[in-house]
Amino acid sequence: MRDVSTEPRTQALVAFRSRDFRLLWSGQTVSMIGDSAFLVALGWRTYSLSGSGALGFVLMLQAVGLILTLLVGGALADRVSRRKLMIVSDLTRALVVAALVAAELAGEVSIAFLGVVALLNGLAGGFFMPAFGGIVPLVVDQSHLSSANALIGVSRQLALVVGPAIAGLLYEPIGPAAVFGLDAASYVFAAVLVWLARPRRYEREEREGALREIAVGIRYVASVPWLWVTISLFSVFLMLVIAPFQVLLPEIVEQHFQRGVGAYGLLFAFQGVGMVVGALTFAHTAPRRHRGVLSYVLWVVTAALMVALVLSPWLGLALGCALGRGVALGFGIAVWETVLMELVPEGLLSRVISVDYFGSIGLMPIGLVAAGAASEVVDPQVLLAAGAALSMVMFAACLPARWLRAVS
Repeated sequence: MRDVSTEPRTQALVAFRSRDFRLLWSGQTVSMIGDSAFLVALGWRTYSLSGSGALGFVLMLQAVGLILTLLVGGALADRVSRRKLMIVSDLTRALVVAALVAAELAGEVSIAFLGVVALLNGLAGGFFMPAFGGIVPLVVDQSHLSSANALIGVSRQLALVVGPAIAGLLYEPIGPAAVFGLDAASYVFAAVLVWLARPRRYEREEREGALREIAVGIRYVASVPWLWVTISLFSVFLMLVIAPFQVLLPEIVEQHFQRGVGAYGLLFAFQGVGMVVGALTFAHTAPRRHRGVLSYVLWVVTAALMVALVLSPWLGLALGCALGRGVALGFGIAVWETVLMELVPEGLLSRVISVDYFGSIGLMPIGLVAAGAASEVVDPQVLLAAGAALSMVMFAACLPARWLRAVS
C-alpha cells in the first residue's frame, strides 16, 4: 500500500496542473451533464408512457447491464489500456443513445425499446466505470489525489445541476429526442478528450486469466473489513433508498407536490448544488484523520435528510433537504474515493472499484422492481421514509467499530 501520511494538504485546484487530468475532467464533465439530462428525460418519458412500474423495469435493466459487465470490466482495466477501454465504452453508448434519438423522431419508442437501450447502456457502462476509477491516479501526482477526487465530485454534481436543468428546458418545448441527442454527442466529445490524454504507465501483475483475476480482486475486498462491510451496507442502502427514489420521485412530484417535470429536475439540481459544495469543502479541508468514521457520519446525515425530504409537506422544504443531502453526499463520496485510491494497491485498483460497484448495486434491480410494485399498495412517501430510516440505523450502528476507526 502507498504511504501518504506525510503528504502535505492539497489545494483544491492543484490537480488542474496536469494537462491529462484537465482533458479527462473536461470530457467527463460534459459526458456526465449529458447523462444527467438523459436520466431525467428517460425517467419522465417512461413514466408518461406507463407509470412507476414501467420506470422501475427500465432502470432495473440498466442496473442489470452494469452488474453483468462490472467485474469483467475491472479485470480488463487492470490488464489492458484503461484509456482505450473508456473510449470504446463512450463510443458504444453514443451509438446506443443515437438509436433512441432515431426511434423517438420516428415515433417508434416503446417501453420495450427503452428497456433495451437502458440494458445496452448499462452493459457498456460496466466496462467504463472501473477504467475511469483506475485511470485517475495515472494522470495526477499521488499528493494531488484529494484535489482530483474533489474536482471529479464537483463535475459530477455540477452535472446533476446543469443536466436536469437542460432536460427541463428542452423536454417540453422541443421533445425528449433533443435531450437524448445531447447525451449521445457528449459521449463522443468525452471519447475525443480521453484519446488526447496520455496517462502514465503502471506495473501490471502477471496475467492469470479473467476469472482468476476477478477472484483476486474479490479476495482482497473480503480481507479488508472496511471495504466489504461498507460495500454490503451500500448494497442495502441502494436497494432501500436510491432505487425507490429513482422510481417513485416522478409520482411524488406529480401527486404530492402537484408539480411537473420542472420541479422533478429542480430536486436533482438542488441536490447537485449541495454536492458541489460538499466536494469543494472536501478539497479545501482535505481531511487526513478519522476518515472512516467521518464518511459513516455523513451517510447517517444523508439518510436522515432523505426521510425529511420525502415527508416534507412543501416543495421548498424538500428542496432544502435535497441541498443539505447533497452536501453530505458530495463530501462523503470524495472521502471514500480518495481512501480507495490511496490504500488499495495500484495493480488491483480497477478490480476493487469494480467489486465496489458490483456489490453496491447488486441488490438495486430488486429495489427498482419492488418499489414500482409496492407503490401500488403502499404510499410512496412511506416506502422511501422507512427505507431511509432503516439505512440510517445501519450506518450509525457501525460507528463504534474498531475496523472503521482504524481507517484514517
